Amino acid sequence: MPEGTPATTSSLPRLPTRGCLLGFDFGLARIGIATGEIETGLASPLATLALESRAARFEAISRLIEEWQPVALVVGLPRPLDGEGEHALEPRCRRFANQLHGRFQLPVHLIDERLSSIEADSSLRDAGVRHWRVRKKKLDAAAAQLILQHFLDAIHHATS
Repeated sequence: MPEGTPATTSSLPRLPTRGCLLGFDFGLARIGIATGEIETGLASPLATLALESRAARFEAISRLIEEWQPVALVVGLPRPLDGEGEHALEPRCRRFANQLHGRFQLPVHLIDERLSSIEADSSLRDAGVRHWRVRKKKLDAAAAQLILQHFLDAIHHATS
């Protein structure tokens, strides 16, 4: 079962000192995916899935899990900006996290992803990706990278 949103060092998951993680920015139209390494604490964008059927999405995720052999998965959980109530996509993200856990039998961790897409878009623009259509193709994987990087940063700060 997916774990709650890491908020304090006592709620952070126990992970091995080495191993790959896959991070997900779940969306109804696209899913951004990033990879990261626990030991180095660095995340990188990996892919954006824009497949329509759920079966096709999970088949593509299965291939990535087989290739990367992650020790755990991280799913960004959208939260309202004011922290009150529930974001409209939150139940769908929790369901996606539960499905990942059920299908792949890997630990799944949820982390607050407020403003990750806005931050990713700004980073891409700052990196010189000026045209929106070009940024849009990279945006979800970049958001997944930020989600996973925030998770890795929280883990590394807790163990420092």
